[in-house]
Amino acid sequence: MRRHFTRGLILLCVLCAVPVVASQVRQMTWDDLKPVIEFEDPFTKLTTDQLQNLSIVARVRQMEAAGKEMGEASLKEAAEAEAALVKEGVDIDGLLARRAEIRDLREKRATSVVGELDGTTIRMPGFVLPIEYAGTKVTEFLLVPWVGACIHTPPPPANQIVHVVVNESQARESKGMFAPVWVTGEMFTKATVRNLYLKDGSGDISIGYTLTASLVEPYEK
Repeated sequence: MRRHFTRGLILLCVLCAVPVVASQVRQMTWDDLKPVIEFEDPFTKLTTDQLQNLSIVARVRQMEAAGKEMGEASLKEAAEAEAALVKEGVDIDGLLARRAEIRDLREKRATSVVGELDGTTIRMPGFVLPIEYAGTKVTEFLLVPWVGACIHTPPPPANQIVHVVVNESQARESKGMFAPVWVTGEMFTKATVRNLYLKDGSGDISIGYTLTASLVEPYEK
């Protein structure tokens, strides 16, 4: 009886000692990297023509407020734009008064990170934009949500770019730009800036997350 009890206790200890790795890995989507920052953005309700007309009115009013002389053509264009907006029921003064506020809120939503992800082990898909090599193997890359991001199209918001540092054992031969992968590793909410060559020249890219990768796999659904 004692021998069976001892064997059972040993087995229990062994089972308890086995790490449940799968349950500790949180599978993520790109939306999971965006904090919930809700606000009413009245500019999203405007049509393209209305936004353009509002921009014309704003520019002329700013120049007039600065005491700059305006040509007849510019004044006429602004008057026509304002008349069109008034006819369509657009609150010109109200929208212009909130421009700075909405701009700041948009910036906050684009750059803020989800603090609770710091130090968690995650798995997520994305496209590889290599930035550092060891020979022909990629040791660092940016994980981005779409093909062409940062190179052929404008960079995504900071909280939609992950700077991945690859464990040496996981460094792989480069498959070119924007190879689709799954990346598993420890996530950190560490903001960084990298200088990259963009479609219109080099520029600084703001990055909201850093990930130390323990596993990089070809993407499969």
